[in-house]
Amino acid sequence: MKGISLLKSQRLAVLPINSYDLDSELSVVDGHEYEGEYDALTFGAWSCHVLANGSGVKSDIAFRPHSDSLTLTELGRQLPKIMSVVSNHFSLDRLQWVRIFSLRDGAMAPHVDFLEFEEPGTRVQIPLRTSEESLHSENETVYHLRRGEVWRIHTTDPHSAGSTSDTARLSLCLDFADADEPVEIRGDIPPTEPIRIIDRPEPTEAELEELMESCRNLTPATMRSGFRRFADLHFKRRSHAATVFDWYVEAARRSGDEEVIAKAQAFRTYCIEKRRQGETFEW
Repeated sequence: MKGISLLKSQRLAVLPINSYDLDSELSVVDGHEYEGEYDALTFGAWSCHVLANGSGVKSDIAFRPHSDSLTLTELGRQLPKIMSVVSNHFSLDRLQWVRIFSLRDGAMAPHVDFLEFEEPGTRVQIPLRTSEESLHSENETVYHLRRGEVWRIHTTDPHSAGSTSDTARLSLCLDFADADEPVEIRGDIPPTEPIRIIDRPEPTEAELEELMESCRNLTPATMRSGFRRFADLHFKRRSHAATVFDWYVEAARRSGDEEVIAKAQAFRTYCIEKRRQGETFEW
């Protein structure tokens, strides 16, 4: 399939996730408070929960490379079965972060990770709970990560995630130092299903015009909520992840408000072009 040939992210393995009784611990994650570190990039119900990092501090959420020992947070100590998934199947030598990303009826803005850092690491995701409505994208390809699949996410091209499900998708995210070194995986099982690429029709001119016109009255106060429609359309219609920003900037121009236009262009820069370490985007 054409989409698979274009996809830079890789399915590395499949874990025997059904052999782990995780339901009670996933409920703990459902009830865990999120500090809001990535609110500028997320729409709907998206949250990040840290199980282990370099400090052991639960509020230490924002990714950064570090040389400290991997240390469990308070949440990580409450989730021994999930942490056993990590320790049973992966070497901990290069592992720097263990987090769970929760996504329910929401989306992320297309973005490029590690813009702030000289060297990208290796990011792996393993869905612990998911549904057919929960999707990832990379450039122009949209694909689905099944429960227990181990994916190396290609983070340095525009990519995104979105879900229309009312049940939170919970994806275990492991960040390893060194982008060039392979990730060692133990105890995996043979995949039984092909990689799932989502076929989307081309957007019609009428659909795009309706999207642009719906945001003709964008103001600084409504810009953030307005962006969600652009992110959602990327998962429904064939388009490159970066095209979301082309649409959004064009809609901003139609508002005639120079502040709105400048902020739309700045959001594009922040998400996929250039970002300083510690920089935040203020809507």
